[in-house]
Amino acid sequence: MSRATRWLPDLLAGIAAFVLGLVDVNRYSSAEMWPPLAVITGVAVAVGLSRALPGAALAVAWFTGLLQVLTGVDPMITEALLAAVAFGCARWGRLPTVWLSGLSIPVGAAIAVVWLSPYAFYEGLERIGIGGLAEDAYRAGGYDVRATAGLLGVALLATPWLLGLALRFAARSQASRRSQVAAEAERDQAEEIARLREEQAQLARDVHDVVGHSLAVILAQAESAQYLEDADTQGLKVTMANIATSARSSLDDVRQVLASTSGQPASAPPAAQHTDLDSLVEGVRASGHEVITSDVGTPQPMPPELAVVAFRVLQEMLTNAIKHGPRDQPVHVERHWASGQGDGDLRIEVRNALMAEEPAATHPIAVPLPPPPIAGGQGLDGMRRRLEAVGGRLDVRRRTDPPTFTATAWVPVRSR
Repeated sequence: MSRATRWLPDLLAGIAAFVLGLVDVNRYSSAEMWPPLAVITGVAVAVGLSRALPGAALAVAWFTGLLQVLTGVDPMITEALLAAVAFGCARWGRLPTVWLSGLSIPVGAAIAVVWLSPYAFYEGLERIGIGGLAEDAYRAGGYDVRATAGLLGVALLATPWLLGLALRFAARSQASRRSQVAAEAERDQAEEIARLREEQAQLARDVHDVVGHSLAVILAQAESAQYLEDADTQGLKVTMANIATSARSSLDDVRQVLASTSGQPASAPPAAQHTDLDSLVEGVRASGHEVITSDVGTPQPMPPELAVVAFRVLQEMLTNAIKHGPRDQPVHVERHWASGQGDGDLRIEVRNALMAEEPAATHPIAVPLPPPPIAGGQGLDGMRRRLEAVGGRLDVRRRTDPPTFTATAWVPVRSR
């Protein structure tokens, strides 16, 4: 909206007030024309500024009132339009303007009552047809009509001022509600984006765990087939069958992961696919790697969500051991169960030898490895995220005497 268009309603209101004032001025004689003209001009300017510049409108109204007192201009009907100034100051004015306009109403009425003579009031009331009635009442009862006129003036200005104040608070309340609704919508949108990102990260971790482990096992099986005798067709068939079984299991797991994210029913229950720790060990053994397992304590049943975490973590540990460990060295898997049936942790430890080309630390003791950056791979970072989400933790260390790599995970046995 252009500036001219924005000021057009105010300009029209000021012109209308001036025209009404001219009708009122015609009641005066030519000798006293300029003071009434000055008064109606001030009223018109104040009305025109009441919306856009309430503070300036209040100042003009005060100047006009003082001019009227000094020049002795009788009360005019046009001055009733100052109610628009009172409304504008309360509705659109700044806080000082609001309070000053509210105080101006009784102060202005008191000044008018003190400084203007009763005759001036009678003359003003005469122009609206009740001057004679007011004068008769004064002569009969002796009461001063100025007090009544002052109260009427306060009521005339206080009513629109209170209305403007009420609309001001109502608009502020509506703006507060709109702001609250917008803030809640923005918060909901941020939460939805965060949820989608977390689902994407979870999907990436699941696919990485499933596909990475299966490919590592398939690769180990394919490499072992190279060392078979040419005449050992039976051994080759067994190896190819193991590769097919691993690929089929990986495909089923990927379908399970994708079905869980899309809300579709899975082809097999999660407990049968994602919680059997012994099946992971047997799959690695089938690929030709020697795996030595040991269990300490009595195995305890775990909630499904914790069993899945234990499965995925062991899966990633074995994948790393296959990828980075020599084929002729065994992989050690230890499971330490918490004693008793209360809360505790399942400690899973996977230890494998390092290949000769693996860079080893210069320290002869186990050195903890720092967490990878968040922007890094899905391996160790994915395990840490899974464990921290359920109250567990992960520790990885590299030892030089003998050169080994050890990953230890603590998985809660009960949900926390």
